[in-house]
Amino acid sequence: MTPPQRQRRHLKEQPPPPLPKPGNEKKNPERLFVVAGPDGGERDADLDLVTLIVARADPPPSATPEQSALLRLCTAPLSVAELSAYLNLPFSMMTVLLTDMLTGGLVTARAPIVRQAVADRSILEAVMHGLQRL
Repeated sequence: MTPPQRQRRHLKEQPPPPLPKPGNEKKNPERLFVVAGPDGGERDADLDLVTLIVARADPPPSATPEQSALLRLCTAPLSVAELSAYLNLPFSMMTVLLTDMLTGGLVTARAPIVRQAVADRSILEAVMHGLQRL
């Protein structure tokens, strides 16, 4: 028995995409050095993807749009990876923004809560005795 033969598809010529209308032009995103500021990247904080960020204050009037968005998102603890995904900014950019905000006292950073790999023996025994009583 011979395996089925696949036929190669040939692309048909497609017309070029239509030009955008003058009112529907997409806005060019800001360059990362504009978001980071003139001294962005000179300071370094010990932040990794799982570091939890919590806002300590409301956005000041002088805050950039990215900083204001970070402060609004961080009312509950969020990891740097989650913030990076929500704001659609790379991790390196997030570290620059968060370092500036940490030095300004707008946010706090803390290590993630690590749960124990193995449950305490006394808890397991209490659960076992409770189930046996049922």
